[in-house]
Amino acid sequence: MKPTSPRTLSNITNALENGQSSRQIASALKVGKSTVNDIKRRLDFEAPRIKPGPKPKLTDRDKRSAVGLILRGKAKSAVDATKMINEERPQASKVSPETVRRAFRDAKLVARKKVKKPFLSSRHRRNRLEWAIEHKDWTDEDWQRVIWSDETKINRICSDGNHYVWLPQASQTSARTIQPTVKYGGGSIMIWGCMSWLGAGAMSKVVGRMDAHQYLNILDHCLLPTIEKCADDPGLPPRTLLIFQQDNDPKHTSRLARDWFIEQGIQVMQWPAQSPDLNPIEHLWAHLKRSVGSYPELPGGVLELWDRVREEWYKITAATCQELIKSMPRRIQAVIEAKGGNTKY
Repeated sequence: MKPTSPRTLSNITNALENGQSSRQIASALKVGKSTVNDIKRRLDFEAPRIKPGPKPKLTDRDKRSAVGLILRGKAKSAVDATKMINEERPQASKVSPETVRRAFRDAKLVARKKVKKPFLSSRHRRNRLEWAIEHKDWTDEDWQRVIWSDETKINRICSDGNHYVWLPQASQTSARTIQPTVKYGGGSIMIWGCMSWLGAGAMSKVVGRMDAHQYLNILDHCLLPTIEKCADDPGLPPRTLLIFQQDNDPKHTSRLARDWFIEQGIQVMQWPAQSPDLNPIEHLWAHLKRSVGSYPELPGGVLELWDRVREEWYKITAATCQELIKSMPRRIQAVIEAKGGNTKY
């Protein structure tokens, strides 16, 4: 019998002390299993007993049941699922939400932050789908006829959305991780604006709570100049073929507004309710707010905020607006695929 080298003997001894079986050691070191057993007997080696851990509180069946509660929509969160599981368990075997979360992670479930979207009833879905089907064959030339409009609020201190910051992993607290707020918001302004294929149109600040009369005043001073500018452009259709888009806010659809559009000979697009995802100007607002928020110093007040908004608004290029308008076929296709439901836009 070939003698075992000191190095192999040392490796086998270390492996035995680490709790490996004879088969595992023989396979790893390319020696016979009988050689390992012989050394084990000669050394009178007793393998260390591995102390078993605590018995899992959730069996495989319990874990499948918890995952099913989430996937079937009976529980909205790990906390909800934990409450439902503990209802049928004695006090000594109740589990914590973190135990249930581990079961979800083992099942490859990932927690995602819910995205806020407008509520859509069956009527809303039906109208959105009908509108999308009606406009699915429109070309870029068709969408060039549309003048888009909307209102938005811009805060002086910070936006209403989420802010993110990249930091080294070890940095848990930093002035950069703080988004300052004030008790009463620090002031804000509401603006009305429109855009066309030629770029950002006229824009106006909304004073107080907008009503139908203020809306007509804005249309007189902002929409009409924008329409005339588009009508004078040789690359766009004549005035009679231009279309104005607005949502279904009561002040937009009031009798005063309807009579004004008829008097001015302006064609108004029929718009499905609860459909901000179909309006490309929503992304123009995001572009504007990023530009206003890029200033190193906060505005001293709402008057300075208004000055910055106007300055950044008129810096918006026609190319930016055109790229947003070109997204209309994709937005419409997304609505059709969602059968009138919410989309990623």
